[in-house]
Amino acid sequence: MAKHLSHVNSSGEATMVDISLKGITVREAVAKGSVIMQPATLEQVKNAGMKKGDVLAVARVAGIMAAKRVPDFIPLCHTIPIDRIKIDFDLFGTNSIGITATVKSTSKTGVEIEALTAVSVAALTIYDMCKAVEKGITITDIYLETKTGGKSGTYKRKKA
Repeated sequence: MAKHLSHVNSSGEATMVDISLKGITVREAVAKGSVIMQPATLEQVKNAGMKKGDVLAVARVAGIMAAKRVPDFIPLCHTIPIDRIKIDFDLFGTNSIGITATVKSTSKTGVEIEALTAVSVAALTIYDMCKAVEKGITITDIYLETKTGGKSGTYKRKKA
């Protein structure tokens, strides 16, 4: 059985979902992604050697700012109060930066898009900060890891 698309009305037109009757619950989403670069580029990131400044500090702030501005980028998203945004970086291996964004809200709608946007913009910021050194950086594997709260309950991504 096909699921109803909530952002399409009976005439097939895009519409914003009416959340006025939904209950307020605590909602949290965790998204992840990776930025892959040459080992020499990663070493410069680790040692704060980029001319533009501290790559991870700027990427963290960019991810936080982006999560707070999601309705400006994604037309049918609601403006919601954000209670918490946390951006973590994992410099694993010799050539990768893992990004994890955790977004929490006490609201009527979820924060999955906010978490995914935070990861995406943090990754783009890393690229921007490092592009003078390496243009072949790859942004990859952006996905929703978990989400809690709301009518649909808990989601946890299955391991591949």
